Amino acid sequence: MTEVTPVPLSELTTLRTGGAPARMFEASTPDELVAVLRDVWADGKPWFVLGGGSNLFVGDEPYDGTVVRILTRGIERLPSPRPGFTRLRVQAGHDWDALVGHAVAEGLAGIEAMSGIPGSVGAAPVQNIGAYGQEIVQTLVEVDLIDEATGDVSTVPASDLGLGFRTSVLKHHYGSVPERRAVILSVTLELVEVGHDERPIPGEQLRTALGLGPADAVSVAWVRDHVLTTRARKGMVLDADDPDTYSAGSFFQNAIVSPSFARTLPPECPRWPVAPDIDAVVVIPLATYDGYVPPTETVESDVKVSAAWLIEHSGLRKGFKLPRSRAALSSKHALALTNRGGARAAELAELARYIQGRVQAEFGLLLQPEPVLVGVEL
Repeated sequence: MTEVTPVPLSELTTLRTGGAPARMFEASTPDELVAVLRDVWADGKPWFVLGGGSNLFVGDEPYDGTVVRILTRGIERLPSPRPGFTRLRVQAGHDWDALVGHAVAEGLAGIEAMSGIPGSVGAAPVQNIGAYGQEIVQTLVEVDLIDEATGDVSTVPASDLGLGFRTSVLKHHYGSVPERRAVILSVTLELVEVGHDERPIPGEQLRTALGLGPADAVSVAWVRDHVLTTRARKGMVLDADDPDTYSAGSFFQNAIVSPSFARTLPPECPRWPVAPDIDAVVVIPLATYDGYVPPTETVESDVKVSAAWLIEHSGLRKGFKLPRSRAALSSKHALALTNRGGARAAELAELARYIQGRVQAEFGLLLQPEPVLVGVEL
């Protein structure tokens, strides 16, 4: 591990805000990362880890704590117990899109729709990243992590991470603390060996986004190229020459609401069921069975609604900004708050609060921020 001269976090985050921390360390190997975290935790002062800096919104004041930059890299190919599958163990600091590019080059499918998502591999399970119908929960096998409470390193199966829509037990949600305070050291995924031939694409959401029919056949490389093009068109691929990409991606989460609340929204508001409505299994002990089977109660699934649609239809169009502010909605995508150059965190926070207020007044729904907020309040 190496202690380095702290630099302003505005230089290390894609929103380009944040003062310098009191201390900063860089860890380039798993052993260095474990050692520095144990030392930092023993110190007892505030801390956080920094990967790609693409899911952080940091306040303007200097951070009175320690930042640990995770710079570990590496992909290890492992056998899978399932025929036709391969496992990849990837170090936490590895660039996510570089991993996707590697998988596609190797003819492995399962994460190609998540091409272009910025950030590091270790951050991916924390909020169960996803795009166009693919989520990391679909391919994640396990993670190696270190727990803050004990300093112990362990291998944790994906099923123990509480992975849900943009969440996990590791995520620091706005206004709360993680259920499990730990740092991911490596991630193991299980991908399908499809090669480079064309094949029909599973998943209606991905096919719709790419303009494909159920029988249309394309390669994983074709999918990656077209997803990158689609994301770039929305300003969602990092580009130093494009201020629309000076963002933390989608600033607000698509809201998960009850079916009854969803019915209060305009019918044209895009929505998707969170889970299929599956009939419950009724178990009747044989000793008490009298020939009557009670009707099962149908439970409606929750509904995911488009935050971008709600923002635009509350009267805030792409490119909207408050007077004299250097923060604005992206000119390409209403869900991204962007730094148009030199904006302070206070300006972005003011815009975020204004958007929340407009959507709540119009639709009765308070949008929740997706990035991790450090030293800033909404």
